[in-house]
Amino acid sequence: MHLKRYLPIVALLAAAACGGKSGSANPNGKGDPAAKGGSQSKGGAAGSPGAMDRRNLPVVLGAADVIDVRKGTIESSLGIQGNLTPIEEIVVRARMEGNLVSVAVRAGTSVSAGQVLARFDDATVQGDHESAVADVESARSDLANAQWNADQSADLFKAGAIPERDLRTSQAALVAAKARMAAADSRLKGMSQTLADTRVLAPTSGVVSLRSADPGEHVSRGAALFTVVRSNVLELEATVPARNAGDIAANQAVRFVSDGRDFTGRVARVNPAINPASRALTFYVEVPNVKGEIRANAFATGRVIGKVVPDATLLISSAVRQNPGDPQAFVYAIVNGAVERRTVTLGIVDELAGVSQILEGLAPGDKVIGGNITAVGNGTRVTIVSGESSRAGRDVSPAGTAPTAGAGRTGGQTDTVRSGRTPAGPARSDSGK
Repeated sequence: MHLKRYLPIVALLAAAACGGKSGSANPNGKGDPAAKGGSQSKGGAAGSPGAMDRRNLPVVLGAADVIDVRKGTIESSLGIQGNLTPIEEIVVRARMEGNLVSVAVRAGTSVSAGQVLARFDDATVQGDHESAVADVESARSDLANAQWNADQSADLFKAGAIPERDLRTSQAALVAAKARMAAADSRLKGMSQTLADTRVLAPTSGVVSLRSADPGEHVSRGAALFTVVRSNVLELEATVPARNAGDIAANQAVRFVSDGRDFTGRVARVNPAINPASRALTFYVEVPNVKGEIRANAFATGRVIGKVVPDATLLISSAVRQNPGDPQAFVYAIVNGAVERRTVTLGIVDELAGVSQILEGLAPGDKVIGGNITAVGNGTRVTIVSGESSRAGRDVSPAGTAPTAGAGRTGGQTDTVRSGRTPAGPARSDSGK
């Protein structure tokens, strides 16, 4: 029973011994095709394409992974943001105490300078004003009479017809009449102003943003009645760090985006001193809003335009790379189907647009690998496929094909990695130099 159990093992050992002898009889393997085939099988099918070292195959890049260096215009700018407040926001207050008999506007009403917004009860004030007018007329008559008496007394005194006492009396009466005239005139001016204050007028052209009183209310002097805003010009108060203070000057152009629309403005005023607490410089930007397209207090982001460089060599910032601890920027250029690591010198970097100016290292028309593709290095062979080929490669990945950029190390599906178009600055790479 035990002998039958070991018979298969003995047979396998005998077959192996025969195979070894056959191989030793024909060391070159030329006489026996089967032996040749067996030798290849021992080598793990070394002659098949699938056994080739995958690192020697070209990396497949999609069309979106390759970026062309181009010519264009770039601007150096400083980003700002904040609320676009009205250039004027005026609280209209009552200049007298009394009862409102009418209110002519509501919140949202457009008004012009001098337009009547509300009226106080002016019956008593009107009577006082008429009395003041009568007092002025009486004082004017008394002044004229006193002036005539003084002139006559002077002539009579020269002729010796009256004593000096009568002359002085007439002169004193003239002075008193002038004083009464001045007092009456002053009272009339005061009453005229009080009468005018019974009408509440718009101090400027704009829009009523708040109405705080209604007809029939008794209003005390100084109470807020309306708020009028002038929003044909909006203003943004912005700050920049002290290190950028020299880049801000009056009349600089500013580009804004608010509610998905683009607007332009200018730097109107610049604070002459840096805030010692925040170490920031405050400046004010004015934005024309004649048509009222921008709502007051709308949030906006913008850029203060500094230097403008036309005809500059430009590259998307996501294609610019930088290794940790190395300040020198570089790119992966594609030259004759192979990757070439090139050191580049950057100029202006427009973070908002995600574009960098290349001063040295690249020329317009050069092709550069963009995005977070790390499966390449200096000298790596690359193949660029069209968008349709890339999509087909996602569906079928035949064994032994070249690895796509960013593909997993386990083989299988070979998705093409698309470069990110983020304007956050140079991409970082840990790949070898």
